[in-house]
Amino acid sequence: MVEDTEKAESKKAAKKEAKKAEKAAKKAEHKVQSGKSEGEAPAEEDVSIGKYGNLPLIKSDPTVLKHTFTYIKDLTKHLTGNTVWVRARLHTSRARGKQCFIVLRQREFTVQVLINVSENVSKAMVKFSSNISKESIIDVEATVVEVPSGVAGCSQSQVELVASQIWIVSASFPQLPLQIEDASRPEKPGEQDSLNIRVNQDTRLDNRVLDLRTATSQAIFRLEAGVCKLFRDILTSKGFVEIHTPKIIPAASEGGANVFTVSYFKGSAYLAQSPQLYKQMAIAADFEKVFTIGAVFRAEDSNTHRHLTEFTGLDLEMAFQYHYHEVMLTIGDLFTNIFKGLRDHYSNEIALVGQQYPAEPFTFLDPPLVLQYTEGRRMLKEAGVEVGEDEDLSTSVEKLLGRLVKFKYDTDFYILDKYPLAVRPFYTMPDPLNPKSSNSYDMFMRGEEILSGAQRIHDRLLLTERAKHHGIDISTIASYIDAFKYGCQPHAGGGIGLERVVMLYLGLDNVRKTSMFPRDPKRVTP
Repeated sequence: MVEDTEKAESKKAAKKEAKKAEKAAKKAEHKVQSGKSEGEAPAEEDVSIGKYGNLPLIKSDPTVLKHTFTYIKDLTKHLTGNTVWVRARLHTSRARGKQCFIVLRQREFTVQVLINVSENVSKAMVKFSSNISKESIIDVEATVVEVPSGVAGCSQSQVELVASQIWIVSASFPQLPLQIEDASRPEKPGEQDSLNIRVNQDTRLDNRVLDLRTATSQAIFRLEAGVCKLFRDILTSKGFVEIHTPKIIPAASEGGANVFTVSYFKGSAYLAQSPQLYKQMAIAADFEKVFTIGAVFRAEDSNTHRHLTEFTGLDLEMAFQYHYHEVMLTIGDLFTNIFKGLRDHYSNEIALVGQQYPAEPFTFLDPPLVLQYTEGRRMLKEAGVEVGEDEDLSTSVEKLLGRLVKFKYDTDFYILDKYPLAVRPFYTMPDPLNPKSSNSYDMFMRGEEILSGAQRIHDRLLLTERAKHHGIDISTIASYIDAFKYGCQPHAGGGIGLERVVMLYLGLDNVRKTSMFPRDPKRVTP
């Protein structure tokens, strides 16, 4: 009896297990047919397939479909309702539920993009958009929508873009060595804000490509290009000819020790400290008025806010009739017109830089103020600072004199004329009325020197005498001296440091901000 009961229970259990197995088999078959793994919900149809993803590497394939792109700066409410394509960097992004907000950036221009789940935009596309790393270059197709209340923090505040396609053109590494927002924060003198991150100078320069993407850097170097353009256009209109001079030379052009020596085949040569000698040779060759824009090298171990070992020189030389002031005042007028050009045509760039680095507006007189060196010494003496008649001005004394001039004459630009002969290069013409003085001048912006110039000696015998006086080996500059053997017009000129001019015009605190890839005694990279 007990045995029969056990058999019945055994059959019952076997039947139960068979039913269970059959049920599991049917369930497995259903999973295979539906293509789903265990525990996964049925797939939601992705309505955005083919509208987002990574673009193939652009290799200039002529068969690839081309779009017409719109610049962010041109996105205004007048385009409301239009569908546009934009290629730009992903500046910032934030996901919120079924939405992702992206800010696109081109130079200093920004616009907000909305990727929103809809009948044409899937959750997968929104998720993809939210995972794109900052600084990636992306293509976006979108509809321009007017935003009456405005979009805070974007240059294109009257509109936003509602995206219908989004493609990665070139992805950025997700980990950035500096954040563009941090590198763009306003810096006010004396401000201590522990809540906001400040990017230090070395971090900026070590990652210069990223730092140059800030709106401020973009504005600085567009204004710097403006200085070069104005310099070139103004002088060309005055009859000057642009020339290009050697940067590898046989002897130190300034007669000093601060020169870079380079290996030159079986011998040595030097990197030019100035195009000075070649400008003068061009005058001797009857070009009459010349200018050049190019690299200048100074092997000075000066780790200051205004010194670089390589900078861009704006140099000019001009023949005159009777007095070197014909040239000096031409240069003064050149600066006045550059300042006017920057004021009138680069106001947006000036304002952008001022937002991050506040400074007093640059002031100047027309015509510019000209002071004698003796007058400058007198003003300094009245302020309690003595400068010898054969002494040059130190940096701190120059700044003090700049403040005194600003207070008395309300100008940030002025010319100081008749420097002591002892502190000028060997080719400087001595003053005919005072053997201790010279026909030379410096020009200043905000109390710092930005140009050094003079009448040059155009007589071969006097030039040879002055070179020997400075201890220069005549054989190393023989070709320069020989240029005056066959007659040369009296002439004068000057050399300008481009980066220093831009730094001082904008009221910045360091010349490295105005040098795209600065070189100084401690930096030769990137």
